[in-house]
Amino acid sequence: MQYSVCRVPWEHAAPLLKTVRERVFICEHRIPKRVEFDRKDRKAIHMLVCDDISQEPVATGRILPSGQIGRIAVIKEHRKQKLDKLVLAGLLRVAKDLNLKQVFIHSPLDAVDYFVKHDFYPVGAVFMEAGLPKQQMACATMDAAVKKCYLSH
Repeated sequence: MQYSVCRVPWEHAAPLLKTVRERVFICEHRIPKRVEFDRKDRKAIHMLVCDDISQEPVATGRILPSGQIGRIAVIKEHRKQKLDKLVLAGLLRVAKDLNLKQVFIHSPLDAVDYFVKHDFYPVGAVFMEAGLPKQQMACATMDAAVKKCYLSH
């Protein structure tokens, strides 16, 4: 399978981004819609991954001007393709383009090891967010293992 990875603003791609996030976060993880979509979406830079054959959106993620990475979601049928790594690499590239020295993410506890493998480290104590325990993870953008990926704008 082949995929296109694009850096997109919310205003142009909201319906596609919402499609992925609704399937993953609202339907699968039962996150309330009012929690999943917030005002920060308009300020964020989003990554969108589409299947080249079907043209369907299959993965997304966002980065805020503060350096907070979040809303990384991959449609269940495409998770074996490791598209989360493409999304994360794209977001780290955006962070470097924005000259951010550090990025951070509020990681679910079961994903902490995943982020450690991608050069993130835990910061502070576990906390609750949207009814789920989370751990803040941070990474210096200079240390980030950014795989070569080609972004279209």
